[in-house]
Amino acid sequence: MRTRLRSLTQSVRTGFWAIPTLCVFLSAALAFGLVALDRSVDDALGDFSFGAGPDGAREVLSAIVTSMITFTGLVFSITIVVLQLTSSQFSPRVLRTFLRDRQTQISLGVFIATFVYAVLVLRTVNGLDDDVFVPAISTSAGVLLLIVSVGVFMAYIHHIATSIQASSILQSIAGETRAVLERELPSGGPPPPVVVRPAGTPVAVLPAPRSGVLVHIDVALLVRVASDCDVVLVSRVHLGDFVPEGAPLLEVHRGNADALDAARALRAFSFARERTMQQDVAFGFRQLADIVAKALSPGVNDPTTAVQALDGMHDLLRRLATRHLPTGVYADDAGRPRLYLPQPCFEDYLTLALQEADQYGADSRQVQARITALLTDVRAAALPEHRPPLDALLAERS
Repeated sequence: MRTRLRSLTQSVRTGFWAIPTLCVFLSAALAFGLVALDRSVDDALGDFSFGAGPDGAREVLSAIVTSMITFTGLVFSITIVVLQLTSSQFSPRVLRTFLRDRQTQISLGVFIATFVYAVLVLRTVNGLDDDVFVPAISTSAGVLLLIVSVGVFMAYIHHIATSIQASSILQSIAGETRAVLERELPSGGPPPPVVVRPAGTPVAVLPAPRSGVLVHIDVALLVRVASDCDVVLVSRVHLGDFVPEGAPLLEVHRGNADALDAARALRAFSFARERTMQQDVAFGFRQLADIVAKALSPGVNDPTTAVQALDGMHDLLRRLATRHLPTGVYADDAGRPRLYLPQPCFEDYLTLALQEADQYGADSRQVQARITALLTDVRAAALPEHRPPLDALLAERS
């Protein structure tokens, strides 16, 4: 249940549909509420009632419906064009940044909500002589929503024009990666102990229940499962790896495998169609490295954008170099190791960040100078345990 709830929460937080859907429900509730208010106070409005009559109310509401369809179609068209542009110019991995963009979702939600509101109010207008009903308050609120929609549309145009700039995209990716890094790899901890992975043949190996990219591991659940049956669990895969269905996923060591609740242990692993930033710091580096590779391709040849992406990786690498990275060993309340998860070391992050930039930017003085400055600065700030790979790269460049 907790795994499903986490997946649903992540889908709502990152999905393109959540805010527009919420706006539609709110607009429907507003329409029904204001129409009910109109019915209860219509006779008391007197000279303040909607003076155009039923035909005028229909024309106003119909105009709102038509204009909102136009606005919504235009927003969809602009969004699709932006997605195509960013996919070809930067990387397909950055599309998730635009799909999660709150201002785009709010703009679309406001337009659809105004459309739904106007349609629901329009159906209540009655021009029959024996039962004339003009929802004055509701129609006036519809006009107000139309004015708000025009303002939102102007803000959307400005936002989309600035969000497709390279600096905005890189800042968004780097900022999200920093947030995950600070949450998953906090600073200030003591040096990690030396890790000795369980030796020997595992007593059992649990296969992956489905195929997909591993996007989340519930460490606390795995530790409880291992502690309950007095075993040691070792994961075969890293976060962000693609796992085929039935492939070895989890090893069981030092205990009775028959006592292990395999279904409960496998529920700790969440899979998706693509990598996410739930726990995967390396995915942020992957996105920036892809942008560097695309910018340095012969068809684009934009070393300045590559250098901007290296700026973001410089900040991330400096943060990693100044803290002890986890070893992937997790113990129970009694201090006994119960879970081993493979973790990338600092050298892995360094290779991911710079290998392709160094390769594709070998002929670019701008890129090479930036990489050298990055390595020099990170090396000066790094903990002693992280300096050997930095020293090796600097020696190669000297």
